[in-house]
Amino acid sequence: MPDRLILTVITFACLILGGDTLKVCSAESIDIWIGTSNRPPSRGIYQAQMNLGTGKLSKPRLAAELKGPGFLALHPTLDNLYAIGTPIDGEPSVVAYNIGRPKNQLSLVNSVAIGDGGAAHLAIDQTGKLLLTAQYSGGSVGVFRLNEDGSIKDRTQLVKHKGGSGVVGNRQDAPHPHWVGFSPDNQYAFVPDLGLDQVVIYRIDHDEAKLLPHGDVELPPGSGSRHMKFHPNGKWAYVLNELSLTVTQLIWNPEAGTLSPMETLPTVPKKALEKESFKSASEIRIHPSGRFLYCGNRGHDTITVCRINQRSGSLSRVEIENSRSAMPRNFNLTPDGKWLVVAGQDSHTVASFSVDQNSGTLQYSQHIVQAPSPICILFQR
Repeated sequence: MPDRLILTVITFACLILGGDTLKVCSAESIDIWIGTSNRPPSRGIYQAQMNLGTGKLSKPRLAAELKGPGFLALHPTLDNLYAIGTPIDGEPSVVAYNIGRPKNQLSLVNSVAIGDGGAAHLAIDQTGKLLLTAQYSGGSVGVFRLNEDGSIKDRTQLVKHKGGSGVVGNRQDAPHPHWVGFSPDNQYAFVPDLGLDQVVIYRIDHDEAKLLPHGDVELPPGSGSRHMKFHPNGKWAYVLNELSLTVTQLIWNPEAGTLSPMETLPTVPKKALEKESFKSASEIRIHPSGRFLYCGNRGHDTITVCRINQRSGSLSRVEIENSRSAMPRNFNLTPDGKWLVVAGQDSHTVASFSVDQNSGTLQYSQHIVQAPSPICILFQR
């Protein structure tokens, strides 16, 4: 088909769809998957598009019904999406979907019960064969095998954490795993535990699809470790501490499988924490260039921008930007690092910001859409 005819067909399709879709179609766009809480009016997983030229967001549409699909993950090679949630008339599970083309409608593949309540986070290893979940309330980590077609084979292990730092009452009297992820070489798994003030480290037995205890790293007492991200160079990791609204830099030693804490930086000024209103850190992301780090601050309702020293990995705060949302539970950067999209859980909104590629600072694009209780933003690769 001639290029001119292809363009005519695309333009005609966009005109038929009209409105926001026309504006999204006018430039290259990217699909966004939106995970939501179990609070009304949410009905499950939603899908939207963003214009990569303008930051314009289309109106989110329901892609799959599921109760409380808080966090989502994509298979590294297949068109499969995974969620943690409760199927209709079911129990808390890991749920696998196939992503249809070209409409990006989700088709249920299968689900497997977690067996220890609902999960707060999930992650898939680089091979696409292993899936982990973190159960905040259950104090455990679930291990699941994936089949070659991306369906969930079974749960092979449920690892229980023990203890609690006890520094912050009602939050640290028991273990609370809050995130799961893998080392750059895919040989280790990491679990920041808010209740323990630790990142727990496991060695992965890939043959048996199980986690073997390996060690941990202690974080500042009462910090409440929540989420963790590796720098693109694989040498540094950063842990966002929910309760203290701080970020701790860690040095990764792949030979020994150890993390060594370095400095801890506040994400907001100390005076901002003196007020009695609720404040809690939510999400951490690293720019694809490795030059900038971003943190979400609930209650303060801001996104903190930090510059990363390319020699030492140390952080320096350069901006605190209004998130244009209430309770920014989650946010994400587009794969090209040019846009940042924020999910406001209590404002029921999704908003976009342009990213300055030299300074890392954010500029509100004035594009915002309504979405029911969004708590996870995931870009289609």
